Amino acid sequence: MPRLPRVTSKRVLSALLREGFYIHHQTGSQVNLRHHTKLHLHVVIPGHGGDLAPKTVKSILAQAELTIEEFTRSI
Repeated sequence: MPRLPRVTSKRVLSALLREGFYIHHQTGSQVNLRHHTKLHLHVVIPGHGGDLAPKTVKSILAQAELTIEEFTRSI
């Protein structure tokens, strides 16, 4: 299994937007995303500065039903 890259929330957001997600709404610094075709997917991304913790990125990928390979291709 490849390692998770250290990424910021902006890079995660842009990668998920390329994968078919759209911004549903934002509450404070939390960005809520939905998927255009997979309507059951709901992903929340923290909007703070700096790199996200690897466990946070892993949790986001699980919510988005993406593998690490798919994610690294889109960043």
